[in-house]
Amino acid sequence: MKYTPPKPQDLERLKQELKLSSAAMADLFGVQGGRQWRKYTGGETPREISPHILFFAMARLELDDTTIKRVLDRMRRAGASIDLAPGGEQEP
Repeated sequence: MKYTPPKPQDLERLKQELKLSSAAMADLFGVQGGRQWRKYTGGETPREISPHILFFAMARLELDDTTIKRVLDRMRRAGASIDLAPGGEQEP
């Protein structure tokens, strides 16, 4: 697979388009908190976002709730434990 990550300014533009805080972007992308998210958008040497993290966030933006639930159920059947709810509350 060939992959070129978005530039930090692309990720910052997405954040502005979505009107989300750094903490909310971290939640969307499945990373630990706003501080972690900001490592992808700034600093002296910003981190490149991996394709699986970017795919996860874009899937959450584009897929309907039924499809997301189906994917999560498939992950659970494969042995994963996953909870996307903020703060760890159980999702149905």
